[in-house]
Amino acid sequence: MIPFTFNDIEVGARMVEALARQATSLPGMPITYSDLLTLARSMHPKDEVLGRAVPVGIGPKLQFVEGFCASHGFPNLACLAVNRETLRPGPAYQGDWEADKRAVAGFNWSTADAQLAGYVEAMRAKVPARFKPRKERPADVAWYAYFCSHREACETLTSEDKREIINQMMAGLDPETALARVLAAKRDFGSTQ
Repeated sequence: MIPFTFNDIEVGARMVEALARQATSLPGMPITYSDLLTLARSMHPKDEVLGRAVPVGIGPKLQFVEGFCASHGFPNLACLAVNRETLRPGPAYQGDWEADKRAVAGFNWSTADAQLAGYVEAMRAKVPARFKPRKERPADVAWYAYFCSHREACETLTSEDKREIINQMMAGLDPETALARVLAAKRDFGSTQ
């Protein structure tokens, strides 16, 4: 697995907060990937990184959520995030979904926020130094150059896929790695709507 990028960590932390809210207000009720992003944005309307997030990139963010929950002995909040077509977690989900939803619904999430900041800092410290963030325009230019020389490999990409590739490149990934990550997310998390 590719290490988390700053993008994965920042958006992942917002996913923890949104999923904890979902678990508290609608116990055990799943939420689609796109609705989860909408909920997180409503909680943090001025967060630019979250504002650029797209459902196709949710896989690593949910892995961040799973890691946070596991490291603190919490039930797996990521079990609530589902794709729109099947209303179930993507194929990469491990565990007993029904039991996980019950555990999440019965847990008191009020203590999670206090633990989140420390976990975010610990994960930020693990981001490889080679992941040097860049601005949107240089990332877009680098992606276009890669795309032009690898059109065949990129022929099935959607505009949302491109947006997530640019997000990952802004977080420091090279174009090839960002492309591979998006394709893996589509495979592992199914339809991302």
